[in-house]
Amino acid sequence: MTPSSSTLPVDLGIVEGYYGRPWSWEARTRVATRLAARGFGFFLYAPKAATALRRHWREPMTDDELAPIAAFARACRAAGMRFGVGLSPHEFDGAPGSADWTRLAARVATLDAAVGLDALALLFDDIRGDDPALADRQAALVAFVAGRTRASRLYACPSYYSDDPVLDRVFGARPPDYLVRLGRLLDPSVGVFWTGEEVCSREYGAAHLSRVAETLGRRPVLWDNYPVNDGPRMSQALHLRAATGRPASNAALLDGHAVNPALQPELGCIPLLTLAERYRMGDAAYAYGDAFARACREVLGDGPLADAVRGDLIALQDTGLDRLGDALPALRAKYADYDHPAAREIVDWLDGGYRITDEIVRTQ
Repeated sequence: MTPSSSTLPVDLGIVEGYYGRPWSWEARTRVATRLAARGFGFFLYAPKAATALRRHWREPMTDDELAPIAAFARACRAAGMRFGVGLSPHEFDGAPGSADWTRLAARVATLDAAVGLDALALLFDDIRGDDPALADRQAALVAFVAGRTRASRLYACPSYYSDDPVLDRVFGARPPDYLVRLGRLLDPSVGVFWTGEEVCSREYGAAHLSRVAETLGRRPVLWDNYPVNDGPRMSQALHLRAATGRPASNAALLDGHAVNPALQPELGCIPLLTLAERYRMGDAAYAYGDAFARACREVLGDGPLADAVRGDLIALQDTGLDRLGDALPALRAKYADYDHPAAREIVDWLDGGYRITDEIVRTQ
């Protein structure tokens, strides 16, 4: 896999939207620089642990919170990436004249002034949604923010962002025609996130994407939940395998493709590089096994560490951390011998450092 300055056929980017321990700013910059060189065009900062953008969005942000975001935004632009944030105004009081409207305007103004936003996403996911007026309230909030930000690109994540019935079980039955009405009310320039037929979709088919575009009145922006591994079950695995089920031909059916990355920033670059390669090469030329081998060598080096990860793929991705049993100490000892950030991520994972609990999901 060699660097390419060619433009990918889709607007490909990162939406850092996972639960759990956030990446360091150093790791974030390293990932953004690597992916920008492969055609990724934007980075949306929205980890669930960034409470200033979620549960504490009403509270003024401090210089200590803003400064690293601003520095990272500059690094993204220097690498050729657009930068944005995802804002989740939890429990927003939409009553006319409520103080929350003023607080939201202040948060957007602060981010614009202190950080500078190329993009801004309003995220309405993971909240109760069984409200007949849900689409109207959310569209009004998006329009309000659109009139107060300097960001050139605006996104919205619906409360029901997939066909997956798990959303209705957890957050209440979706209002009838919610997506149709939301699509009609939102300005056509607003990108609408969609995770597919499932919250974590195994594949994206043309028939499904075409139907979603008809429903929303616009082509969707994929929120792709691979390789993210931020649930109590998913954190049992390292998501390393190359991209499959994401045809390059889908580019014509999408308004963008945003990937929610893995908890492990270095290792997570392996599948992300293969996705860019698939879009660049096209479906006829892409072979996921070869792409995986090339990405391993790029991230891990052309040496024994890459060979070790490829050889241990079943243990790392399929077996499950709690089922490794007697194999775990030997794996830990093997990767502890490597002086490489990806090897340290494997050791940290084996030690339980990336384990996600129900409490983390509830409280972030």
